Amino acid sequence: MSNAYFKVPQPYNQPINSYAPGTPEKEAIKNKLKEMRSKEIEVPLIIGGQEVKSGDTGKLHVPYNHNISLGTYHKAGKKEVDMAIEAALEARKEWAAMPWEHRASIFLKAADLLAGPWRYTVNAATMLGQGKTVHQSEIEAIMELCDFWRYNVYFMSKIFEDQPYSPRGIWNRVEYRPLEGYIFAVTPFNFTAIAGNLPTAPAMVGNVSLWKPASSAIYSAYFVMKILMEAGLPAGVVNFIPGSGGQVGRPAVMNPNLAGVHFTGSTSTFQNMWKTIGDNISTMKYYPRIVGETGGKDYIFAHNTADVDAMVVAAIRGAFEYQGQKCSAASRMYIPKSIWPEFKEKYVNEVQKIKVGDPEDFTNFMTAVIDKAAFESITEYIDYAKDSDEAEFITGGEYDDSEGFYIQPTTIVTTNPKFKTMEEEIFGPVLTIYVYDDEKFEETLDLCDQTSPYALTGAIWSQERKVLVHMEQKLKNTAGNFYINDKPTASIVGQQPFGGGRASGTNDKAGSSMNLLRWMTARSIKETAVPPKDWRYPYMGEE
Repeated sequence: MSNAYFKVPQPYNQPINSYAPGTPEKEAIKNKLKEMRSKEIEVPLIIGGQEVKSGDTGKLHVPYNHNISLGTYHKAGKKEVDMAIEAALEARKEWAAMPWEHRASIFLKAADLLAGPWRYTVNAATMLGQGKTVHQSEIEAIMELCDFWRYNVYFMSKIFEDQPYSPRGIWNRVEYRPLEGYIFAVTPFNFTAIAGNLPTAPAMVGNVSLWKPASSAIYSAYFVMKILMEAGLPAGVVNFIPGSGGQVGRPAVMNPNLAGVHFTGSTSTFQNMWKTIGDNISTMKYYPRIVGETGGKDYIFAHNTADVDAMVVAAIRGAFEYQGQKCSAASRMYIPKSIWPEFKEKYVNEVQKIKVGDPEDFTNFMTAVIDKAAFESITEYIDYAKDSDEAEFITGGEYDDSEGFYIQPTTIVTTNPKFKTMEEEIFGPVLTIYVYDDEKFEETLDLCDQTSPYALTGAIWSQERKVLVHMEQKLKNTAGNFYINDKPTASIVGQQPFGGGRASGTNDKAGSSMNLLRWMTARSIKETAVPPKDWRYPYMGEE
């Protein structure tokens, strides 16, 4: 083993491609989309580095076109989960003992593979399988995932550098070890980057993972798994086990070897997992680390000194990029009456320019929502508002699932600050606006704080610094990611560590050293150079 102290290369945020007309990357992604759309694949489980076909299969759908099939995938059940646990625990023996710099090298290589030869494959897979525009896919499936892998390696090395004070004659040091057991990583449909990060952040510090991707995002997740394998990740360190929550989740969280859960998804699912672990804690070998990000009801709050033109752009991008299917998406807005007419006119005029359709047509700003269940849930909220005398629509409200799961960018204005669409997470292209009296600014700040159980992201708008200071303090517990004169979305690894509190999760900040520390257990070591040879203390020499 080398005795050198290695410094990790300084991380950087992966540059993104513009895909503007006439660029080589636009031609490349168009060709890749055509190629991948034209052939179906069969996605196996990957357990202990081996492809496993359970025979229980599901379809790989395209949300924006019911006539396109990407293939099938195999689902794991209890048998395969048990196989994955066994493979992970066996792999842990060598993986945990591997020098950290060699683990780091694997993920740095994975980032370069993703940014290079795998770029258009993962980008196209995310566009096809998850219905993202090329820009939305590029900024997360490529940029953010590269950033996760590069920055997390760097954060790991900085944690290792953190060592305690040693007085004369004593050498104190701290050893950072992986957890015993395995990590169960449950990843969502909406971000390929999150899917790639949740099983690998624990892995790079020496843990082993079981990875259950969302059923509606298996297509892109499979290619991320193939990148990890090409990068040299040893068999069994990450085990790829898609399947239903009950068939995979219950045996994974009830096994006594569970060391932790790394989760992004719905609040109810996370709470059920936490309860199951708690109910079975007496059978566990360890107290599992439970890390989760579970959603939000994210807001934009405007003061009457806000820059209206800039806020119009922020509201549109914050609410409607990726069809509002971001945990951070702007879903409620508070705006004073004095600037409402100007904002409304400009906002409606711009929203009417939004094109919704196939992501392979780059003139479209929005595409379809992810699946039938999401479509039905979102449109149920729209129908509720249509039937209410407390709401009016200023944009959208139309939807159609005949070709794909399309919902137009919808804006509701309500007279009730506690209206259902102001309180509940919708996870779709629906923004609800409450117009408040300017003199009720303080009261409305209180409403913003108290209306939602979530506390993930929020944005405040004013051109006066003293007002911003006041708003920031008043809303300090409402968002783990807080934005001033900006939209409440698009955190960047290494710049804005992501996560929220209250019902939004454990706020363990993905893309930061705070998150990596959750997957480590420390051992303090004290070495004494010349230990005492007399047990008596000087005070005992009393005369």
